[in-house]
Amino acid sequence: MKRRSALAAAGAFGVAAATATTAAAVAHADRPAKGGFVRGADISGLIKNEDYGAVYRRADGRRGDAVTILAEHGVNCIRAKVWVDPADGYNTKTQVVELGKRAKRAGMDLLVDFHYSDTWADPGKQFKPAAWADLAFPDLKAAVYDHTADVLGALKRAGVKPALVQIGNETNGGLLWPDGRWDRLEQMAELLTAGCDAVADVLPKARTILHLAEGGDSGAFQWFFDNAVANGVPFHAIGASYYPYWHGELSALAANLNDLATRYGKPIYVVETAYPFTTEDSDGHPNIMTDPEPVPGHPSSPEAQSYWLEEIAAVVKAVPNGLGKGVFWWEATWTGVEGAGWDPADPASGNGWENQALFDFDGKALPGLRTLGTL
Repeated sequence: MKRRSALAAAGAFGVAAATATTAAAVAHADRPAKGGFVRGADISGLIKNEDYGAVYRRADGRRGDAVTILAEHGVNCIRAKVWVDPADGYNTKTQVVELGKRAKRAGMDLLVDFHYSDTWADPGKQFKPAAWADLAFPDLKAAVYDHTADVLGALKRAGVKPALVQIGNETNGGLLWPDGRWDRLEQMAELLTAGCDAVADVLPKARTILHLAEGGDSGAFQWFFDNAVANGVPFHAIGASYYPYWHGELSALAANLNDLATRYGKPIYVVETAYPFTTEDSDGHPNIMTDPEPVPGHPSSPEAQSYWLEEIAAVVKAVPNGLGKGVFWWEATWTGVEGAGWDPADPASGNGWENQALFDFDGKALPGLRTLGTL
């Protein structure tokens, strides 16, 4: 669940950065996942949903495997998050390998999203995994490297080589607080570098992404990426979350992405977006977004899901020098199922997102899925 960041003050700690990129780095960074525009879906919650009885259907009502249905509609990459040791045992290496194998069988690429936590990591919270809580900083860096290499090594042994690897999730204020917090810039960079180094060692052809929330906030992105470049973080691409009801107007998203492309010359992805298809609830747990018009003039509806996908994709495709590379719908398969709660420590927590999935309350594919697959 995404929250607006309270870290705007962090911008005061910005530093000037060198923006030149070597030709070799650009060549490496510009390789798209299996070619063409990435039409992605985050399906991190799928396996837990399936284990608790979720059913998925094509638009005509025929039941099927959710990953297969995504591929049939034209989705070409899935995104899956990794937690270190969550209380419910989901979103671990085991599930990421399973999802990666399913994606490969369906002809899709994989983006691995490392949170470096046992639970949700976002601008408002970056909790260390319990097992890492008391590590000295050199050992914390080693833990980041080892965990990243371990998960990617398991994928590689399973015959899955992710095209994209995200080092941290919505790291507007850093990661692994307090060691890698926004006010400890050099340590933040060292932790990000440890993750990038592990990717380079295990999967040298994979592309590393650094990811921030609030895709319409150009100042926050410039501060973060200026510091990442100045401190030598060897990343290849930039990821943004953009939820139109939280993160500003499309014009702000366009201005930010265009500026990022000009400043850093790196591929750019919107790795998270969503919009509700209804204000209704299916599991008795309050939804995150219940506004009949989350954006003025745009009701919660299946049509609005398609509209926002098309508009956001148009912004990404218009990024200068062809550097806009793809869009991912966040938790496309996270339908409301009793027991599959959002909090890994609380089975009764429910799902506050099922009205923003790309499957309706009967598990049937919505028009937005077809739109995503034809971007």
